[in-house]
Amino acid sequence: MIYKKKFLILIPAAIALLTSCGGKKADNADNTKGYGIDLTAIDSTIKPQDDFYDFANNNWLKRTVIPAAEVKWGIFGVLNQNNQKDLHDILTEASANTAAPAGSNIRKIGDFYKTAMDSVKLNTEGINPIMPWIAAIDSMNKPEDITKLTARMHRMSASVLWSIYVSSDIKNSNENILYVGQGGTSLPDADYYLKSDPESKEIQTKYIAHISKMLQFLGYTAAEADKKAKIAMNIETRLAKVSMNVIQQRDIEAQYNKKTIDELSKEAPNINWNEYFSAIGIKDMTDLVVGQPLFMKELSNMYKSVPMDDWKVYFKWRLIDDAAPFLSDEIVLQNFDFFEKTLNGAQELKPRWRRCLEVIDMTMGEALGQLYVDKHFSKESKKKINEMVDNLMAVYSDHINKLDWMSQETKKKAQEKLITIIRKLGYPDKWRDYSNLHIQSDNYISNVIRASEFEFNFNIQKLGKPVDKTEWGMSPPTVNAYYNPVINEIVFPAGIMQPPFFDPKADDAVNYARIGAVIGHEITHGFDDQGSQFDAQGNMKDWWTAEDKEKFVEKTKIVIEQFDQYIAIDSLHVRGALTVGENIADLGGFTIAFAAMQRSWLTKGKPDKIDGYTPEQRFFISGSQMWQTKYRDEALKKQVLTNPHAPGKFRVNGPFSNMPEFYEAFNVKEGDKMYRPENIRAKIW
Repeated sequence: MIYKKKFLILIPAAIALLTSCGGKKADNADNTKGYGIDLTAIDSTIKPQDDFYDFANNNWLKRTVIPAAEVKWGIFGVLNQNNQKDLHDILTEASANTAAPAGSNIRKIGDFYKTAMDSVKLNTEGINPIMPWIAAIDSMNKPEDITKLTARMHRMSASVLWSIYVSSDIKNSNENILYVGQGGTSLPDADYYLKSDPESKEIQTKYIAHISKMLQFLGYTAAEADKKAKIAMNIETRLAKVSMNVIQQRDIEAQYNKKTIDELSKEAPNINWNEYFSAIGIKDMTDLVVGQPLFMKELSNMYKSVPMDDWKVYFKWRLIDDAAPFLSDEIVLQNFDFFEKTLNGAQELKPRWRRCLEVIDMTMGEALGQLYVDKHFSKESKKKINEMVDNLMAVYSDHINKLDWMSQETKKKAQEKLITIIRKLGYPDKWRDYSNLHIQSDNYISNVIRASEFEFNFNIQKLGKPVDKTEWGMSPPTVNAYYNPVINEIVFPAGIMQPPFFDPKADDAVNYARIGAVIGHEITHGFDDQGSQFDAQGNMKDWWTAEDKEKFVEKTKIVIEQFDQYIAIDSLHVRGALTVGENIADLGGFTIAFAAMQRSWLTKGKPDKIDGYTPEQRFFISGSQMWQTKYRDEALKKQVLTNPHAPGKFRVNGPFSNMPEFYEAFNVKEGDKMYRPENIRAKIW
């Protein structure tokens, strides 16, 4: 029910889709002579030439215990934890500020937080806050009612049947267009419904049991709920059968199916699309993009073939599933038990203040972020990182010029794309206006629904208007970064622009290996297997010569084949085709950052050794420790199956084993396990 941006065609590539990310100071910083490298994490019994990740991190891995509420842990987790403490202080102050003017952002944030933290009221209310919606579901009696209710639930951003989102038209990037695509399920990927191996069948069985327990909160007996849970599962499985899985969704062209409303109505005739669009506030729209036409066709068929009583079960399940985090403790705990404990391995529910904070950050991120940057972000850091971006851009330009596999014609266009990349650092130049968002003191879920509707309307109102290229897709406190190919922009929130990713006290080797590699990573997303399909203006367009494109594809195949060989856990291999974009970006990021570090020596001079390591060696140790991550088994399996990022170990050993700079820094030779013959080393950017 929390409004989440749904990039149905293309998800802007972030450096890490981590729920845990980390702080003002790394937990290991006091153990080093130089800043930024944890000498105690290094295991000198492991040859760096054989397994560099374990060499740099093994002692840390052995001593680290994942916090009970987390599913993985590392530097990102530490930084995110410290950021959340700062945000918690802001929320506590706002909720205690009785002098804040009515309608001000501080008052809204404070009132939102107070209703979220009032567990006594939430436990007293139980399921009651959503009962009016249950009554609306029970009142459905014909297929047309399905469309009307779907529109109502979409307005509060509930995930039923299909997904919609307004964003830049990827073939006309200055204009916004509506995207319609698959949706209406809760398991992480379509394959979770369809696989028949023992582990998948076990998850499916546990999912049905979870649905049953949730439906029992609505008053059904266990026997009744068990039957209804199977009905809901059958509907979701039918949707999954015509949904694209995570690898298929990397095919951007296959998901760009521009149609008129009349054409969509012919292909999915049992859905009254005109009525639906009118109900969600869209008028005078002619064209839209359908991500998965087969999904919409099957959904139309289901309108007629699925009995109305079964639809009522499905809608009730989707409602309570979306609403669960905002209801009583017993409902929250049941929701946690399946989605966090069973699927991810978490041992303990996050404390209420963290869960509430995350909701406010999701729904009022710029209002909260404005307060955050006023207190916790240094403008001097922004200036210095901007200088690093300049240096990295210059190096990237040099590398493009020196490519031996790209023609001059394509190089010219690549350079044009590079120099037109928009950079956004720290926080937006203009802040969101929340004056039309009404936060009240009634109850938590009502505020969540109002905030979700506010965000939904904000998005829908973009339709028919030029693209606002100043808009941000992450809140300022976020510990992450992204590249958006449709805008051709790199975005670095204030949350990540601080130690341990950037530390003015650290040497260049540390800073370039971390924030420098992050910057290089995001720039490279403009030229990875997906970003390379977009030109300098953000339009999906073939700007390569045919020969250059063929050579590029061959180079990406090397990356796919390399990562397919890595075993993440048990017999589960990394999925090279799923992670190829991030793996290309990691290789490009480290390569460009290393060269930028060397370029900085032209004016500063090359530094001496620190703690016995050369600056080149410190670069690779620092870069490796950036990705130190300890996973719960369940979370690691889920990441491998669904996440476009490889596990941390392979984000180090993978790119480093392709870099001649690494070979030279640590004297890697044939026979060493990190050694890859030159003919199968990936070198792209």
